[in-house]
Amino acid sequence: MVTRVETIVVGGGAMGAATAWQLARRGREVVLLERWEPGHRMGASHGASRNFNVAYADPTYVGMLAEALPLWRELEEESDTALLDLVGVASHGPSDGFDAVHEALTAAGIPAEFLSPKQAAKRWPGIRFDTRVLFNEQAGRVNADATVRALHQTAAAAGADVRHRTQATRVDVVDDGLVRVASVSDAGVAEVFEARTAVVTVGAWTTKLVGDERLPRLVVTQEQPAHFAVRDEAMAWPSFNHFPGAGDGYDFWLSPVYGMLTPGEGVKAGWHGVGPVVDPDARDFEAVPEQLAALQRYAREWLTGVDADRVMPISCTYTTTPDEHFVLDRLGPVVVGAGFSGHGFKFTPVVGRILADLADGSGPAPELFAADRVIAEHPASPTGLGG
Repeated sequence: MVTRVETIVVGGGAMGAATAWQLARRGREVVLLERWEPGHRMGASHGASRNFNVAYADPTYVGMLAEALPLWRELEEESDTALLDLVGVASHGPSDGFDAVHEALTAAGIPAEFLSPKQAAKRWPGIRFDTRVLFNEQAGRVNADATVRALHQTAAAAGADVRHRTQATRVDVVDDGLVRVASVSDAGVAEVFEARTAVVTVGAWTTKLVGDERLPRLVVTQEQPAHFAVRDEAMAWPSFNHFPGAGDGYDFWLSPVYGMLTPGEGVKAGWHGVGPVVDPDARDFEAVPEQLAALQRYAREWLTGVDADRVMPISCTYTTTPDEHFVLDRLGPVVVGAGFSGHGFKFTPVVGRILADLADGSGPAPELFAADRVIAEHPASPTGLGG
């Protein structure tokens, strides 16, 4: 069976669903294929909370941040769903980058201010601060599960054909204006789609589906943040980023730490991008004991408002490029969105807009995200952390 369509989007997580939403609301014909059932836990778009962290200095990301909040509000209005909770983000630790972030954000009209440790502790007594704090009030957390549901809903309402439990097994380029995508449903029904453009947003499965010849190296890791029970349900919590310094007090740290309150589940905290490399089809979903123990030690020493012994590990994937910048590019009739490196979720509706522009030819992507970019031997990572 062959189905012809203008655009097919392969991968119905946050980025693929956002692309389908953007294309459908432009009146484009689009089919969205998602391998798993709604609400699955196999990839990177699940869970109740992500860090809506605006602590970037790079002008490309700052421009995307300025675009992101209005698009999030449009999605909330169209879906009649609350997705963002702007409780703010508090970034602290002996980082050299905070002044540049403050300057870049304020120049773009995004609120940013410095607080003393004493001022921060008064606002958020559940966190121990020992350096100045960069606080961004137009930031906080976003509900990931609700976002994906809202995007599927709004894309379908705008005319997209959203198909769950349908796996794309091959993507074959015929010529610059034709791509074939073979698929099979859970019921065993095989179908081939012919499209002018295919958008591939399959996260950890990107290399398996499209190859690696024209992409930066994509490393898939299984990350293990955790929820910690709060001691006082009435306590206020911002989202937070914590950067390590030198000395014995930081010798057990594996990376910077990100976190936020997940209402009803506790305070989520995690190391950034240090999980074991995995095959996404052969994960064990188990926390590495040493990493979990180190995270509990961090919570015990720095998150005074939680009980470090009442902990629930979480499992998700990062798909990371060598410079931690995304891949948003068009390769013939195939558009690729990948390598979000644990800090992409806040940009979901903007990424959807960029990928839709690439798919329908209405605009380019930022050069920072080109698949063939030159990556420095020791690249500087973006400031923004995961969630």
